[in-house]
Amino acid sequence: MLKPKKLIAKYVFFDYIAAMTAWSAFYFYRKIVIELPLFGELHTEINMEFFLGTLLLPVLWVLFYYLTGQYQNPYYRSRLKELGHTISTTIVGSTIIFFALILDDYIGTYKDYYSLYLILILFHFAATYIPRLTITATTIKKIRSGRIGFNTVFIGGGEKALNFYKKNKEGIRSSGLIVKGFVAIYENSTYQAAEVLTQLGYLKDIHKIIAENDIHEVIIASEAKEQEQVEAIIHHIEFIDVKIKLIPDLFDMFTGKYLTPGISKNPLLEISHNVLPAWQENTKRFTDIIGSLICMIILSPVYLFLAFGVKQSSKGPILYNQERIGKNGKPFKIYKFRSMFIGAEKNGPMLSSKNDNRITKFGLFMRKTRLDEIPQFFNVFIGNMSLVGPRPERQYYIEQIVQRTPQYKRLLKVRPGITSWGQVKYGYAENVDQMVERLKYDLIYIENMSIYFDLKIIIYTIKTVLEGSGK
Repeated sequence: MLKPKKLIAKYVFFDYIAAMTAWSAFYFYRKIVIELPLFGELHTEINMEFFLGTLLLPVLWVLFYYLTGQYQNPYYRSRLKELGHTISTTIVGSTIIFFALILDDYIGTYKDYYSLYLILILFHFAATYIPRLTITATTIKKIRSGRIGFNTVFIGGGEKALNFYKKNKEGIRSSGLIVKGFVAIYENSTYQAAEVLTQLGYLKDIHKIIAENDIHEVIIASEAKEQEQVEAIIHHIEFIDVKIKLIPDLFDMFTGKYLTPGISKNPLLEISHNVLPAWQENTKRFTDIIGSLICMIILSPVYLFLAFGVKQSSKGPILYNQERIGKNGKPFKIYKFRSMFIGAEKNGPMLSSKNDNRITKFGLFMRKTRLDEIPQFFNVFIGNMSLVGPRPERQYYIEQIVQRTPQYKRLLKVRPGITSWGQVKYGYAENVDQMVERLKYDLIYIENMSIYFDLKIIIYTIKTVLEGSGK
């Protein structure tokens, strides 16, 4: 059974110990090799610099590794990539530490700076890479020996799936794929793979099949006659937390558009879920956690003021929660300060309009300034939402939007946000037509996602709040 959290914890623990060990060794190197010849006596007392360095720097190193995506997909690490990642992060991190903490050290000549810089890199690299290499090599060995593996299902059961399965079974070393069976693309069809594999069901049942069989990887093995179904297949499964791979055809191979994993015996094209590079995605999440926490603390007097205002405006609870659809289509409860009278949707889901008599006077003020949304900083903090991202909608309206514009599903690849490019440029939507109109701004955001774009949207949102010009 795969235990990714346990494996990640192991990497984090040894990275922390490595950073602590490297800094301690470097500290005594400076005292013995650099300072002793200068002062003629040895000062190796444990001072505040040493104490802070051995406790705080390792935390910053682990945070740096997280932000650069070092702890993602722990079972898919290779020794070569481990070497490359460790070298690059060690050089960058050590350079920052050197200029921040070492540049004002006592030195005999400027050559001492070069030696200190190189020794810092060497100590940190050695202390970090050796445990990492050991953990990664041990994990790969377990995969190749068949002690751990990835539950896999084919979509399609024709010649491609059959040949891939047979080739995967060849040889002594395991590729790590534990093939549970295949899923038929068309009903009432005969599939060659049925000779050796179990047919688990049909494409319409894929979500249930993945959940029941604890599937980690899906391999699309569609035949030539089924190629037009590939896009529909991907739409079926792209929001499920599994790795999606495609058996490439000759065209993909000739154009170089395929990936050969380190362990697998077969070439595979991996279809990525990620809209952002790992370092930007992790930086965005880290910013969300810190930003939402700071906002909740700073805005605590505003929370009290708004709570009092809502209570005085009409009878009912201060906060309002509603089910919305988040990243990968997962539902969650969104929180707002109540801006409408109780029973506003007693006749079913209904969007607000410009002169909506369901909105209280105080609610109108909150909507214009967007202050009714600030309880969502809690949603951001716990991971349901982001500070910036497409606004989350209800399933009732998503179904209507998708019928008219299937591209809406692209928005479900990212966490929804408190504010968005669509919210800034368009505002609240009063009907499905306006939702579709606002969608184009959110699609522009998805195609151009970056930390810079997020910052731009936040600045525009603050301007809207201060001016009270929200629609």
